[in-house]
Amino acid sequence: MNIGITCYPTYGGSGVIATELGKALAKRGHQIHFISYAMPFRLNNFVENVFFHEVELSNYPLFEFPLYSLALASKMVEVATYEKLDLLHVHYAIPHATSALLAKQMINGKRELKIITTLHGTDITLVGLEPSFLPLVKYSTEMSDGVTAVSRFLKEKTLINYSIEKDIEVIPNFVDTEIYAPRTDCIFRKHLAPKGEKILVHTSNFRAVKRVTDTIKIFEQVIKEVPSKLILVGDGPDRSECERICRELHLCDHIKFLGKQDGLVEILNAADVFLIPSQSESFGLAALEAMACGVPVISSSVGGLPELIKHNETGFIAEIGDINRMAKYVIDLLTNERKHKLFSGNSRKRAVESFDKSIVVPMYENYYKKILEL
Repeated sequence: MNIGITCYPTYGGSGVIATELGKALAKRGHQIHFISYAMPFRLNNFVENVFFHEVELSNYPLFEFPLYSLALASKMVEVATYEKLDLLHVHYAIPHATSALLAKQMINGKRELKIITTLHGTDITLVGLEPSFLPLVKYSTEMSDGVTAVSRFLKEKTLINYSIEKDIEVIPNFVDTEIYAPRTDCIFRKHLAPKGEKILVHTSNFRAVKRVTDTIKIFEQVIKEVPSKLILVGDGPDRSECERICRELHLCDHIKFLGKQDGLVEILNAADVFLIPSQSESFGLAALEAMACGVPVISSSVGGLPELIKHNETGFIAEIGDINRMAKYVIDLLTNERKHKLFSGNSRKRAVESFDKSIVVPMYENYYKKILEL
């Protein structure tokens, strides 16, 4: 198949999954054409059968804001026509699905082009509910030839919030368990915890919905019981507030802000526990990557997280904002070596058996074939 993929090229779960999916499909013999305003950050090495098409934006003085969605639609038409695309797979509804539908109309009669939209989370649960966007998201979803969602939670949320009568296929996020795997020779751990302290890790975009401040408050309780370090990976609007809280609680010597990092495998292999106390999480890709590295996860009971994490088996789940309970769970794992080892093995096993790319990528492949036959 000749497949066009559009995603946000920056850090974020939707871009990561879209890029990894494209690379995996290319290795299975398909021609993959990424269409975006910049090279996806996970597309950092040459992969056979993968091509990148940059959406060029003009800065005409009449337009106060760049017309990206229109420029994207034009580029989609160009790539679909000259590369003979069979389908366009767009990740994140706004504005990608709308641009794809416009492109399909523009080449109507010249070429049959199927549109598949994958819903990832905030495009449905947050941005899409804005009054100015809601009709657009509803229309784009209903008019797509195929729609997938990364969790059962997100599927139900979409059907209810937008009153959509559309068959939505649930295809979960995935991970390459050969790359994200436990390692015994983690030099990075000795650097982070030279005195043998336990290590807690959190990765996110530091937005309010991730509740990174809860992570710090959990750690404040943990360190009173267990010598430990907290590693915060990522950047975003709440980082300054988190740094202020660290100073206020006199924890700066025990908490490290690493910013955006590419070497997540090394960081996760240094971890004893992964924290994800989010207010909303449609799937929890960061948690899956941690589990693949054999790291138990402590999470809030929101969105798709309970579909990923098995309570009292691969980690623990608590109510949103229940800092005391989450801290208790962390301390329990850090002070019980046998339980930690069991949870670590369970986490790795679940990632390999249910969410490895060898299992999930064929699900997308089969869905493509199903939509193309309609």
